[in-house]
Amino acid sequence: MKIAESNAAIAVEREGEVAVLTMKRPEKRNALSLQMMRELDAALAELATEREVRAVVLRGEGAAFSAGHDLRELVGRDVETYREIFDACVALMTRIQTVPQPVIAEVANVATAAGCQLVAACDLAVASTQASFATPGVRIGLFCSTPMVALTRAIGRKRAMEMLLTGDAIDAPTALSWGLVNRVVAPDELHDVTVALARRIASASRGIVALGKAAFYAQIDLDQARAYDYTKAVMTSNALEPDAAEGIAAFLERRKPAWQP
Repeated sequence: MKIAESNAAIAVEREGEVAVLTMKRPEKRNALSLQMMRELDAALAELATEREVRAVVLRGEGAAFSAGHDLRELVGRDVETYREIFDACVALMTRIQTVPQPVIAEVANVATAAGCQLVAACDLAVASTQASFATPGVRIGLFCSTPMVALTRAIGRKRAMEMLLTGDAIDAPTALSWGLVNRVVAPDELHDVTVALARRIASASRGIVALGKAAFYAQIDLDQARAYDYTKAVMTSNALEPDAAEGIAAFLERRKPAWQP
């Protein structure tokens, strides 16, 4: 699948079992316009149905991963338009965490406001040493309220509140130490490292990865007792899966597993 229309905001390409989604509005710093968010949401929904795709990389073309919402769409609109825009944003962030494939943000440079939210919403993130992250809405009178949802869950209350209240940017090493990203690499290594991580994930059973991803988000906000109740039921179901039997047998027999297609 590849979105090829001249006015498309994104492109979707494959590198083996990895799908690469590229935001292609560098002249707008990949601002999350309503069109961009809807195209990303639709592309992820389609990829979710394709069994040959086992991991997704999300990246931005040009000088910014994403500068957040397109502010031109947020001037002088009525309440229904604002609701439509923020509904689309929430739908996209939710889609990232509900598709069966892990979604990895490949962050070459700036990720601000809803762009920072996009990184925080992804399952994993790899950043270049040139990347930076900020939620600067407070400085223009539009507090980053929806970005705070994903950000707080990624880095914790005090760190998120500092970013939200000051609008100050953090660099890639700080993002790594705070848990916003998983790895920081040299700019010329970024894509290769990100795709290699995606391929490492893609080597596992698609069904079991999907089961585990869904369980992760289902249990994360439960109290400990309820989380254990839920996850022991998931593990019981998991143990009955053909890929579980195959994986255990392959381990014991010291061979490569043959996963279900």
